[in-house]
Amino acid sequence: MDTLHLAAALLLFDGRTNETAFELLQSEGAFSRIVELIRAQRDDDIGLHRLLLELLCEMSRIQKLTLEDLKVVDDAFVLYLFQLIEQLSDDADDPYHYPIIRVILVLNEQYMCFANAPALPGTGDKVTNRILKLLSAHGPLYRTFGENLILLLNRETALAHQLLILKLLYLLFTTPSTYEYFYTNDLHVLVDVVIRNLLDLDPSVGKMDEERDGQKALRHTYLRVLCPLLRNTQLAREGNNYKREEVRKLLHLLVNRSAAHFAPVDETVIRLVIRCKQIEWLKQDGDDQDEELERKLAEFAPKESDVAKKLMGMSLDDAGVSSLSVVEVAAKVTKEKPTVPAPRRRRKKSMGMATNGMHGAGLKVPPTDLSASISGSEDAREGGRSPFADDAEEV
Repeated sequence: MDTLHLAAALLLFDGRTNETAFELLQSEGAFSRIVELIRAQRDDDIGLHRLLLELLCEMSRIQKLTLEDLKVVDDAFVLYLFQLIEQLSDDADDPYHYPIIRVILVLNEQYMCFANAPALPGTGDKVTNRILKLLSAHGPLYRTFGENLILLLNRETALAHQLLILKLLYLLFTTPSTYEYFYTNDLHVLVDVVIRNLLDLDPSVGKMDEERDGQKALRHTYLRVLCPLLRNTQLAREGNNYKREEVRKLLHLLVNRSAAHFAPVDETVIRLVIRCKQIEWLKQDGDDQDEELERKLAEFAPKESDVAKKLMGMSLDDAGVSSLSVVEVAAKVTKEKPTVPAPRRRRKKSMGMATNGMHGAGLKVPPTDLSASISGSEDAREGGRSPFADDAEEV
Protein backbone atom coordinates (compact mmCIF):
# COMPACT_ATOMS: atom_id res chain seq x y z
CA MET A 1 0.00 0.00 0.00
CA ASP A 2 2.83 2.41 0.85
CA THR A 3 4.45 1.67 -2.51
CA LEU A 4 1.21 2.43 -4.35
CA HIS A 5 0.77 5.64 -2.38
CA LEU A 6 4.30 6.78 -3.24
CA ALA A 7 3.89 5.86 -6.92
CA ALA A 8 0.60 7.80 -7.19
CA ALA A 9 2.13 10.86 -5.55
CA LEU A 10 5.19 10.80 -7.82
CA LEU A 11 3.09 10.41 -10.97
CA LEU A 12 0.76 13.23 -9.95
CA PHE A 13 3.48 15.73 -9.12
CA ASP A 14 5.59 14.70 -12.12
CA GLY A 15 2.62 15.14 -14.43
CA ARG A 16 1.84 18.59 -13.05
CA THR A 17 5.41 19.58 -13.87
CA ASN A 18 5.54 17.84 -17.23
CA GLU A 19 2.20 16.85 -18.78
CA THR A 20 3.93 14.31 -21.01
CA ALA A 21 3.82 12.00 -18.00
CA PHE A 22 -0.01 11.99 -18.11
CA GLU A 23 0.04 11.30 -21.84
CA LEU A 24 2.39 8.36 -21.32
CA LEU A 25 0.13 7.01 -18.57
CA GLN A 26 -2.85 7.00 -20.90
CA SER A 27 -0.89 5.42 -23.75
CA GLU A 28 0.06 2.60 -21.38
CA GLY A 29 -3.58 1.98 -20.42
CA ALA A 30 -3.31 3.38 -16.90
CA PHE A 31 -6.74 5.05 -16.99
CA SER A 32 -8.72 1.84 -16.47
CA ARG A 33 -6.33 0.72 -13.74
CA ILE A 34 -6.76 4.00 -11.85
CA VAL A 35 -10.56 3.69 -12.09
CA GLU A 36 -10.32 0.19 -10.57
CA LEU A 37 -8.11 1.46 -7.74
CA ILE A 38 -10.51 4.32 -6.97
CA ARG A 39 -13.35 1.81 -6.63
CA ALA A 40 -11.34 -0.28 -4.17
CA GLN A 41 -9.29 2.12 -2.06
CA ARG A 42 -11.86 4.43 -0.41
CA ASP A 43 -12.06 2.56 2.91
CA ASP A 44 -8.49 1.26 2.94
CA ASP A 45 -6.55 4.52 2.59
CA ILE A 46 -8.31 7.88 2.32
CA GLY A 47 -5.10 9.72 1.43
CA LEU A 48 -4.35 7.34 -1.43
CA HIS A 49 -7.95 7.55 -2.62
CA ARG A 50 -7.73 11.33 -2.94
CA LEU A 51 -4.40 11.11 -4.80
CA LEU A 52 -5.94 8.68 -7.28
CA LEU A 53 -8.93 11.00 -7.82
CA GLU A 54 -6.61 13.91 -8.56
CA LEU A 55 -4.49 11.76 -10.85
CA LEU A 56 -7.56 10.64 -12.80
CA CYS A 57 -8.75 14.24 -13.06
CA GLU A 58 -5.43 15.56 -14.35
CA MET A 59 -5.09 12.76 -16.91
CA SER A 60 -8.59 13.47 -18.24
CA ARG A 61 -8.11 17.23 -18.24
CA ILE A 62 -5.11 17.53 -20.54
CA GLN A 63 -6.09 15.08 -23.29
CA LYS A 64 -8.99 13.40 -25.01
CA LEU A 65 -9.64 9.91 -23.71
CA THR A 66 -10.20 6.95 -25.98
CA LEU A 67 -13.59 5.31 -26.43
CA GLU A 68 -12.28 2.23 -24.63
CA ASP A 69 -11.26 4.35 -21.64
CA LEU A 70 -14.69 5.93 -21.35
CA LYS A 71 -16.36 2.52 -21.48
CA VAL A 72 -14.57 1.69 -18.23
CA VAL A 73 -16.58 4.47 -16.57
CA ASP A 74 -19.87 2.62 -16.13
CA ASP A 75 -23.03 3.54 -14.24
CA ALA A 76 -21.73 1.96 -11.05
CA PHE A 77 -18.61 4.13 -11.00
CA VAL A 78 -20.51 7.39 -11.61
CA LEU A 79 -23.09 6.50 -8.95
CA TYR A 80 -20.22 5.68 -6.61
CA LEU A 81 -18.86 9.21 -7.04
CA PHE A 82 -22.29 10.76 -6.42
CA GLN A 83 -22.75 8.60 -3.33
CA LEU A 84 -19.38 9.69 -1.94
CA ILE A 85 -20.50 13.31 -2.19
CA GLU A 86 -23.75 12.48 -0.37
CA GLN A 87 -21.80 10.80 2.42
CA LEU A 88 -19.72 13.95 2.86
CA SER A 89 -22.70 16.30 2.71
CA ASP A 90 -22.35 17.41 6.34
CA ASP A 91 -19.12 19.29 5.55
CA ALA A 92 -19.06 21.45 2.42
CA ASP A 93 -15.38 22.20 3.01
CA ASP A 94 -14.36 18.56 3.15
CA PRO A 95 -11.26 18.14 0.96
CA TYR A 96 -12.92 15.25 -0.85
CA HIS A 97 -15.71 17.33 -2.33
CA TYR A 98 -13.56 19.24 -4.78
CA PRO A 99 -11.52 16.33 -6.24
CA ILE A 100 -14.65 14.21 -6.72
CA ILE A 101 -16.59 17.04 -8.34
CA ARG A 102 -13.67 17.87 -10.62
CA VAL A 103 -13.54 14.24 -11.79
CA ILE A 104 -17.25 14.43 -12.64
CA LEU A 105 -16.75 17.72 -14.48
CA VAL A 106 -13.85 16.52 -16.63
CA LEU A 107 -15.72 13.29 -17.44
CA ASN A 108 -18.68 15.41 -18.55
CA GLU A 109 -16.28 17.37 -20.75
CA GLN A 110 -15.06 14.13 -22.31
CA TYR A 111 -18.62 12.99 -23.00
CA MET A 112 -19.38 16.33 -24.65
CA CYS A 113 -16.32 15.98 -26.85
CA PHE A 114 -17.46 12.57 -28.11
CA ALA A 115 -21.01 13.82 -28.61
CA ASN A 116 -19.71 16.56 -30.89
CA ALA A 117 -17.19 14.41 -32.75
CA PRO A 118 -18.20 12.83 -36.09
CA ALA A 119 -18.98 9.14 -35.93
CA LEU A 120 -16.16 6.86 -36.99
CA PRO A 121 -16.88 5.01 -40.26
CA GLY A 122 -17.85 1.41 -39.79
CA THR A 123 -18.56 1.77 -36.06
CA GLY A 124 -21.92 2.04 -34.39
CA ASP A 125 -20.52 3.00 -31.01
CA LYS A 126 -22.37 5.81 -29.29
CA VAL A 127 -21.14 7.33 -26.06
CA THR A 128 -23.83 8.08 -23.50
CA ASN A 129 -23.18 10.95 -21.14
CA ARG A 130 -23.52 8.97 -17.93
CA ILE A 131 -23.37 12.09 -15.76
CA LEU A 132 -26.45 13.53 -17.42
CA LYS A 133 -28.10 10.12 -17.76
CA LEU A 134 -27.94 9.28 -14.04
CA LEU A 135 -28.90 12.77 -12.89
CA SER A 136 -31.88 12.57 -15.25
CA ALA A 137 -33.01 9.30 -13.72
CA HIS A 138 -31.99 9.75 -10.08
CA GLY A 139 -31.28 13.45 -9.62
CA PRO A 140 -33.40 13.93 -6.45
CA LEU A 141 -31.19 11.41 -4.64
CA TYR A 142 -28.00 13.32 -5.44
CA ARG A 143 -28.80 16.98 -4.95
CA THR A 144 -25.77 17.56 -2.74
CA PHE A 145 -23.66 17.45 -5.88
CA GLY A 146 -25.72 20.29 -7.38
CA GLU A 147 -25.49 22.34 -4.20
CA ASN A 148 -21.71 22.02 -4.17
CA LEU A 149 -21.56 22.80 -7.89
CA ILE A 150 -23.14 26.20 -7.25
CA LEU A 151 -20.94 26.72 -4.20
CA LEU A 152 -17.82 26.06 -6.28
CA LEU A 153 -18.96 28.42 -9.03
CA ASN A 154 -19.47 31.10 -6.40
CA ARG A 155 -15.91 30.66 -5.13
CA GLU A 156 -14.08 29.78 -8.34
CA THR A 157 -11.84 32.34 -10.02
CA ALA A 158 -10.00 30.17 -12.58
CA LEU A 159 -11.44 30.58 -16.07
CA ALA A 160 -11.11 26.93 -17.11
CA HIS A 161 -12.84 25.65 -13.97
CA GLN A 162 -15.73 28.09 -14.34
CA LEU A 163 -16.25 26.95 -17.92
CA LEU A 164 -16.37 23.29 -16.88
CA ILE A 165 -19.05 24.05 -14.29
CA LEU A 166 -21.07 26.20 -16.70
CA LYS A 167 -21.04 23.51 -19.40
CA LEU A 168 -22.64 20.98 -17.05
CA LEU A 169 -25.15 23.57 -15.80
CA TYR A 170 -26.11 24.30 -19.40
CA LEU A 171 -26.82 20.63 -20.07
CA LEU A 172 -28.90 20.35 -16.89
CA PHE A 173 -31.00 23.40 -17.77
CA THR A 174 -31.58 22.27 -21.36
CA THR A 175 -32.51 18.65 -20.64
CA PRO A 176 -36.22 18.35 -19.71
CA SER A 177 -35.68 15.60 -17.14
CA THR A 178 -33.24 17.79 -15.15
CA TYR A 179 -35.04 21.14 -15.37
CA GLU A 180 -35.87 20.92 -11.67
CA TYR A 181 -32.82 19.08 -10.41
CA PHE A 182 -31.90 22.05 -8.18
CA TYR A 183 -33.89 23.34 -5.24
CA THR A 184 -35.46 26.76 -5.76
CA ASN A 185 -33.27 28.38 -3.10
CA ASP A 186 -30.17 27.05 -4.87
CA LEU A 187 -31.41 28.60 -8.11
CA HIS A 188 -31.75 31.94 -6.32
CA VAL A 189 -28.11 31.70 -5.26
CA LEU A 190 -27.10 30.78 -8.81
CA VAL A 191 -28.94 33.81 -10.25
CA ASP A 192 -27.10 36.04 -7.77
CA VAL A 193 -23.76 34.51 -8.76
CA VAL A 194 -24.45 34.92 -12.48
CA ILE A 195 -25.53 38.56 -12.07
CA ARG A 196 -22.46 39.39 -10.01
CA ASN A 197 -20.00 37.68 -12.35
CA LEU A 198 -21.52 39.18 -15.50
CA LEU A 199 -21.26 42.66 -14.00
CA ASP A 200 -17.65 42.04 -12.95
CA LEU A 201 -16.53 40.68 -16.33
CA ASP A 202 -15.30 43.35 -18.72
CA PRO A 203 -13.43 42.14 -21.82
CA SER A 204 -12.27 45.67 -22.64
CA VAL A 205 -9.95 45.98 -19.65
CA GLY A 206 -7.75 42.92 -20.19
CA LYS A 207 -4.00 43.59 -20.34
CA MET A 208 -3.37 40.83 -22.86
CA ASP A 209 -5.28 39.64 -25.89
CA GLU A 210 -5.67 36.18 -24.34
CA GLU A 211 -7.09 37.67 -21.16
CA ARG A 212 -9.58 39.79 -23.09
CA ASP A 213 -10.64 36.75 -25.14
CA GLY A 214 -11.05 34.76 -21.94
CA GLN A 215 -13.23 37.42 -20.34
CA LYS A 216 -15.35 37.61 -23.48
CA ALA A 217 -15.77 33.82 -23.75
CA LEU A 218 -16.72 33.56 -20.09
CA ARG A 219 -19.29 36.34 -20.43
CA HIS A 220 -20.87 34.58 -23.41
CA THR A 221 -21.02 31.29 -21.51
CA TYR A 222 -22.66 32.85 -18.47
CA LEU A 223 -25.30 34.40 -20.73
CA ARG A 224 -25.91 31.07 -22.46
CA VAL A 225 -26.53 29.45 -19.09
CA LEU A 226 -28.69 32.34 -17.83
CA CYS A 227 -31.27 31.98 -20.60
CA PRO A 228 -32.35 28.35 -19.97
CA LEU A 229 -31.98 28.92 -16.22
CA LEU A 230 -34.64 31.63 -16.34
CA ARG A 231 -36.81 29.95 -18.97
CA ASN A 232 -36.87 26.25 -18.09
CA THR A 233 -36.62 25.96 -14.30
CA GLN A 234 -39.15 26.68 -11.59
CA LEU A 235 -38.04 30.33 -11.75
CA ALA A 236 -40.35 30.69 -14.75
CA ARG A 237 -43.44 29.89 -12.67
CA GLU A 238 -45.70 32.71 -11.62
CA GLY A 239 -44.61 34.00 -8.23
CA ASN A 240 -41.09 32.56 -8.58
CA ASN A 241 -39.69 35.28 -10.87
CA TYR A 242 -36.63 35.94 -8.75
CA LYS A 243 -35.03 39.41 -9.14
CA ARG A 244 -36.89 40.26 -12.32
CA GLU A 245 -35.94 43.94 -12.32
CA GLU A 246 -32.30 43.22 -11.47
CA VAL A 247 -32.06 40.80 -14.40
CA ARG A 248 -33.65 43.34 -16.75
CA LYS A 249 -31.19 46.02 -15.64
CA LEU A 250 -28.31 43.58 -16.09
CA LEU A 251 -29.31 42.83 -19.68
CA HIS A 252 -29.54 46.54 -20.45
CA LEU A 253 -26.12 47.24 -18.91
CA LEU A 254 -24.44 44.43 -20.83
CA VAL A 255 -25.32 46.08 -24.12
CA ASN A 256 -24.75 49.71 -23.18
CA ARG A 257 -21.91 49.68 -20.66
CA SER A 258 -19.23 48.77 -23.22
CA ALA A 259 -19.40 52.29 -24.65
CA ALA A 260 -17.82 53.59 -21.45
CA HIS A 261 -14.52 51.97 -22.44
CA PHE A 262 -14.87 52.83 -26.14
CA ALA A 263 -15.02 49.13 -26.99
CA PRO A 264 -17.11 47.96 -29.92
CA VAL A 265 -20.45 46.41 -29.09
CA ASP A 266 -20.19 42.62 -28.98
CA GLU A 267 -22.60 41.12 -31.50
CA THR A 268 -22.81 37.82 -29.61
CA VAL A 269 -23.67 39.59 -26.37
CA ILE A 270 -26.47 41.49 -28.12
CA ARG A 271 -27.84 38.30 -29.62
CA LEU A 272 -27.74 36.46 -26.29
CA VAL A 273 -29.30 39.39 -24.46
CA ILE A 274 -32.17 39.51 -26.96
CA ARG A 275 -32.65 35.77 -26.46
CA CYS A 276 -32.96 36.34 -22.71
CA LYS A 277 -35.31 39.30 -23.22
CA GLN A 278 -37.70 37.03 -25.12
CA ILE A 279 -38.40 35.07 -21.94
CA GLU A 280 -42.05 35.73 -21.16
CA TRP A 281 -41.72 36.89 -17.56
CA LEU A 282 -38.93 39.32 -18.45
CA LYS A 283 -40.99 41.13 -21.08
CA GLN A 284 -42.54 44.50 -20.39
CA ASP A 285 -45.07 46.38 -22.48
CA GLY A 286 -43.73 49.53 -24.13
CA ASP A 287 -40.12 48.66 -23.37
CA ASP A 288 -37.85 50.98 -25.36
CA GLN A 289 -34.83 48.83 -24.51
CA ASP A 290 -36.09 46.01 -26.73
CA GLU A 291 -36.26 48.31 -29.74
CA GLU A 292 -32.80 49.63 -29.00
CA LEU A 293 -31.38 46.10 -28.85
CA GLU A 294 -33.01 45.20 -32.17
CA ARG A 295 -31.52 48.32 -33.73
CA LYS A 296 -28.03 47.47 -32.50
CA LEU A 297 -28.30 43.91 -33.76
CA ALA A 298 -29.35 45.21 -37.18
CA GLU A 299 -26.05 47.10 -37.35
CA PHE A 300 -24.26 43.74 -37.52
CA ALA A 301 -26.41 42.31 -40.30
CA PRO A 302 -24.14 41.50 -43.28
CA LYS A 303 -24.50 43.60 -46.40
CA GLU A 304 -25.39 41.93 -49.69
CA SER A 305 -22.01 42.81 -51.14
CA ASP A 306 -20.26 41.15 -48.21
CA VAL A 307 -22.31 38.00 -48.64
CA ALA A 308 -21.53 37.89 -52.37
CA LYS A 309 -17.84 38.30 -51.75
CA LYS A 310 -17.86 35.53 -49.19
CA LEU A 311 -19.74 33.15 -51.49
CA MET A 312 -17.22 33.87 -54.25
CA GLY A 313 -14.33 33.19 -51.92
CA MET A 314 -13.26 36.85 -51.92
CA SER A 315 -14.07 37.74 -48.32
CA LEU A 316 -11.30 39.42 -46.37
CA ASP A 317 -13.24 39.53 -43.10
CA ASP A 318 -11.52 36.59 -41.47
CA ALA A 319 -9.53 38.95 -39.29
CA GLY A 320 -12.75 39.88 -37.54
CA VAL A 321 -13.52 36.32 -36.52
CA SER A 322 -11.86 34.77 -33.48
CA SER A 323 -10.10 31.49 -34.18
CA LEU A 324 -9.89 30.63 -30.50
CA SER A 325 -12.28 28.12 -28.96
CA VAL A 326 -13.52 28.59 -25.41
CA VAL A 327 -11.18 25.91 -24.12
CA GLU A 328 -8.21 27.35 -26.00
CA VAL A 329 -8.90 30.71 -24.40
CA ALA A 330 -9.05 29.08 -20.98
CA ALA A 331 -5.79 27.28 -21.66
CA LYS A 332 -3.94 30.46 -22.60
CA VAL A 333 -5.24 32.42 -19.65
CA THR A 334 -4.62 29.72 -17.04
CA LYS A 335 -1.50 28.32 -18.70
CA GLU A 336 -3.11 24.90 -18.91
CA LYS A 337 -3.18 22.55 -21.87
CA PRO A 338 -6.59 22.70 -23.52
CA THR A 339 -9.05 19.87 -23.75
CA VAL A 340 -11.18 19.28 -26.85
CA PRO A 341 -13.69 22.10 -27.59
CA ALA A 342 -17.10 21.72 -26.02
CA PRO A 343 -20.07 20.57 -28.07
CA ARG A 344 -22.76 23.03 -28.95
CA ARG A 345 -26.52 22.85 -29.14
CA ARG A 346 -29.46 24.64 -30.77
CA ARG A 347 -32.20 26.42 -28.99
CA LYS A 348 -34.64 24.15 -27.23
CA LYS A 349 -38.16 23.76 -28.59
CA SER A 350 -39.70 21.48 -26.00
CA MET A 351 -40.47 21.82 -22.34
CA GLY A 352 -40.62 19.22 -19.68
CA MET A 353 -40.90 18.71 -15.95
CA ALA A 354 -39.00 16.65 -13.47
CA THR A 355 -40.36 15.98 -10.03
CA ASN A 356 -38.62 17.17 -6.92
CA GLY A 357 -37.46 14.58 -4.47
CA MET A 358 -35.83 14.20 -1.12
CA HIS A 359 -32.29 13.26 -0.25
CA GLY A 360 -31.98 9.50 -0.36
CA ALA A 361 -29.70 6.77 0.77
CA GLY A 362 -27.62 4.46 -1.37
CA LEU A 363 -28.84 3.39 -4.77
CA LYS A 364 -28.15 0.26 -6.75
CA VAL A 365 -27.20 0.51 -10.38
CA PRO A 366 -30.34 0.35 -12.53
CA PRO A 367 -30.46 -2.99 -14.36
CA THR A 368 -31.62 -1.43 -17.63
CA ASP A 369 -30.10 1.08 -19.97
CA LEU A 370 -31.48 4.47 -19.03
CA SER A 371 -30.03 6.37 -21.96
CA ALA A 372 -33.56 6.76 -23.30
CA SER A 373 -34.29 9.03 -20.34
CA ILE A 374 -32.25 11.71 -22.02
CA SER A 375 -32.86 10.71 -25.59
CA GLY A 376 -35.55 13.33 -25.81
CA SER A 377 -33.06 16.06 -25.04
CA GLU A 378 -31.64 18.26 -27.69
CA ASP A 379 -28.30 16.45 -27.72
CA ALA A 380 -29.95 13.42 -29.26
CA ARG A 381 -32.18 15.33 -31.60
CA GLU A 382 -29.55 17.72 -32.85
CA GLY A 383 -26.96 15.09 -33.60
CA GLY A 384 -24.35 16.40 -31.15
CA ARG A 385 -24.40 19.99 -32.37
CA SER A 386 -22.59 22.38 -30.10
CA PRO A 387 -24.77 23.77 -27.27
CA PHE A 388 -23.31 27.23 -27.66
CA ALA A 389 -24.39 27.99 -31.24
CA ASP A 390 -25.50 31.52 -31.96
CA ASP A 391 -27.57 31.07 -35.08
CA ALA A 392 -29.32 34.19 -36.20
CA GLU A 393 -32.63 32.35 -36.41
CA GLU A 394 -32.51 31.66 -32.68
CA VAL A 395 -32.92 35.32 -31.93
